[in-house]
Amino acid sequence: MDLTDRMKDIASRIPKQMDYTQTEEATKNAFIMPFISALGYDVFNPLEVIPEYTSDIGTKKGEKVDYAIKKDDEIIILVECKWSGADLHKQHASQLYRYFSVTSARFAILTNGIEYEFYSDIDETNKMDSKPFFVFNMLQFEDHHINELKKFTKSAFSLEDILTTASTLKYAGAIKKILQEELKNPSEAFVRFITNQVYDGRLTQPVIE
Repeated sequence: MDLTDRMKDIASRIPKQMDYTQTEEATKNAFIMPFISALGYDVFNPLEVIPEYTSDIGTKKGEKVDYAIKKDDEIIILVECKWSGADLHKQHASQLYRYFSVTSARFAILTNGIEYEFYSDIDETNKMDSKPFFVFNMLQFEDHHINELKKFTKSAFSLEDILTTASTLKYAGAIKKILQEELKNPSEAFVRFITNQVYDGRLTQPVIE
């Protein structure tokens, strides 16, 4: 199966198993480990996918990241997991922030098994950005999402290639989100901007409304 088929296979299980993934461990077993495996990494090889990864430097004692993915003996991706019903936007990825600065990883994933938020250090080197540059939703993905996800597969992983497009992805995504919000609930500033492009008369309040 290609990556699209593997993702569709995992996605097909989600509606049936959502009620049974009320804990982080259940979510990891049902959704997240198959996702990592679909990217080509051996989840049963602790030399490649390290569960409950700990670092003795720069982190709180006893604090762990759920998975550290390695390639060529270097940690390339950190993964922090939440249960399937968790709202990632309200979750604090404090472990990821701390571990990001003390490992060789340039990418971190925060996930609830449905959404996968991909982070890097685009804004400031060696400091994880507060917003993801790419979000993959298992229940709402298209071909262009798969094309981006392919860059994270074991066979295609290239730090330089991903970083080249990560900045563009992040800011293009942010602009798209702002435009969607403005079209849904336009601000007066946005209305004035658009009206100025198409209306030659004087901008009075009735015209704006």
